[in-house]
Amino acid sequence: MTAAHPEPHPGLGFRAFVTMVALIQAVVALAIDMMVPALGQIAQAMHLGEGNARQWVITSFVLGFGAAQLLFGLAADRFGRRPILIASLALYTLASLAAAAAPSFFWLIAARLAEGIGAAGAKVLTTAVIRDCYAGRRMARVNSLAFVVFLAAPIIAPSLGQAVLLIAPWPAIFVGLGLYGALITGWVAWRLPETQHEGDRRAVTLPEFHAALRLTLGNRMSLGYTLAGMLLLGAWLGFINSAQQVFAEVFLVPKLFPAIFAACSVCMAAAALLNAQLVEHLGMRRLAHAALCGFIVMSSAQAFVAVNGHDGLLTFALIQAGMMFCFGLFSGNCGAISMEPMGHIAGTAASVQGFISMLGAAMIGSFIGQHFNGTLVPLATGFGICGIAGLAVVALTERGQLFGTQAVKLSEG
Repeated sequence: MTAAHPEPHPGLGFRAFVTMVALIQAVVALAIDMMVPALGQIAQAMHLGEGNARQWVITSFVLGFGAAQLLFGLAADRFGRRPILIASLALYTLASLAAAAAPSFFWLIAARLAEGIGAAGAKVLTTAVIRDCYAGRRMARVNSLAFVVFLAAPIIAPSLGQAVLLIAPWPAIFVGLGLYGALITGWVAWRLPETQHEGDRRAVTLPEFHAALRLTLGNRMSLGYTLAGMLLLGAWLGFINSAQQVFAEVFLVPKLFPAIFAACSVCMAAAALLNAQLVEHLGMRRLAHAALCGFIVMSSAQAFVAVNGHDGLLTFALIQAGMMFCFGLFSGNCGAISMEPMGHIAGTAASVQGFISMLGAAMIGSFIGQHFNGTLVPLATGFGICGIAGLAVVALTERGQLFGTQAVKLSEG
């Protein structure tokens, strides 16, 4: 096992470690996916009408999630992982409860922004904690196993949100998110040790930040795979933003959304589990590049079907499931490749990469979602463009040598 030291997380076994980081990362999926079935009810309660304004419930969270990652990365490299992780989870918990009590759409969006900021800390810190403890293909395996557990959230979250709406109004969903956040905060405070080496502590100064920023953005693999991941994530967020309207207005079956979304998430989980079994034998690049090519084929088929007016529910669901399988296979390897050369500045690197990826993806997803016009054409076209652009970025990053197995070096530029 390639690890930072013999006992990378003392007192916490490997399975418990993977489960913990996955459940922490799940705060993001729960905060997004549980809300999608409630967007129609929120629009009615807040008198938003039938337009695309409801999508800001998702977009505001993602914007806060993306923008705050720089702050948490700097703090994590200066003060350690554990205290900053606990503080960010506490903010997530309080913001969720504030959203449940929001008196207006403005205050709901403000609470969602704060909730996203708290979730940003959870994401950055778990990425840094994993990199503190593991490297290389072993890190990719941990990412994939955590991704499998993490994907239980999007599988059940829409159905859970729909179930809550059957017995309570939409604020109850936020109460549930707050309770989940409180439980995870308590578990982390009780069991997770500090994983950062004392020698890796970095002062929060402008020169130090500039040096870490230069290393992160100046490394070809770090920057290239961050941008590729941003493009595919942006396509996925475009689907999340539009999903409630797609099923309600295009297919006229809003109650089927949780089941179809869960099926797509199962495909993502299957891809992550398959990746965990194959990555140490085939390598991150072969799997990531194959998945990206598959994503382009699927998204192109979706665009062709939509433009030609053959967008039936079954066809849409099958192609979407295929795209999500490819997305799941690509994501774990993409993140591992981008973080591989950043071990000694893992916190700052994770925050810079997350800032670029999430903020860019939020804008891409919002652009796609806001162009919803009652058809699948904007969504399908957005998927295709993002996939092709992602492959172009990867090809440039690898200097045309796709499907290779070469190791990443910190000195690559």
